[in-house]
Amino acid sequence: MSAALNALVVDDEQPVLDELVWLLERDDRIASVRAAHSGAEALRMLEQGGVDLVFLDVAMPGLSGLDIARLLGRFRDAPRIVFVTAHEAHAVEAFEMNAVDYLLKPIREERLRESVRRASSAGDRAPATGDDQIAVELGGVTRFVSRATVAHAEAQGDYVRLHVEDGSSHLIRMPLGTLADEWADAGFVRVHRSLVVNLAHIREVRMQAGRCSVVVPSGGALVELQVARRHTRALRDLIHERAL
Repeated sequence: MSAALNALVVDDEQPVLDELVWLLERDDRIASVRAAHSGAEALRMLEQGGVDLVFLDVAMPGLSGLDIARLLGRFRDAPRIVFVTAHEAHAVEAFEMNAVDYLLKPIREERLRESVRRASSAGDRAPATGDDQIAVELGGVTRFVSRATVAHAEAQGDYVRLHVEDGSSHLIRMPLGTLADEWADAGFVRVHRSLVVNLAHIREVRMQAGRCSVVVPSGGALVELQVARRHTRALRDLIHERAL
């Protein structure tokens, strides 16, 4: 079990601050909770050290939560970050700053406990880079999915549906061509005009009657995806290069 966390809550709205402190004090995974009413006050506390997890209000006068997060990027032992906000507009910036979660106001206790769980788990593994975390919407809540767990991506109009190895799927607003270009260095390859596959998740490559397909995991099962003829040679070359 992970060690209990020392938390800092930062919000310029006193009712929200009081509620977060009260809820966190009820969680046995939290060792202590301190509160700051402004970004400047929070920064002074953070510079003193001893903070494992910080809940940052995104929009505050003066130093915003995003400003503080950027400054924390320079800390040798930076605390884990959970952003708290009334809006979803900054979700992309949040995952770029390696936030472990993104909470929407009003805060629900069960959702806050999930944030603490994620923060506790994050301490048990090497921190992921921003490029490895994808912000997705689920039931009105912004969550973060590790790109490495995405087995394949499928075009759906102006969106892309990410199919994760555990069987879940998530829509993100991005053309498939853009995703293919931006994720190429991470091992994702275009196999069809509507499909991009993560090479790391390919379990089999099948050839039958001159047609190629790949098999990837999905929720404990396997899914077979057709490869377009014009992508077959490039795919086989990439797989061969990886095998060397």
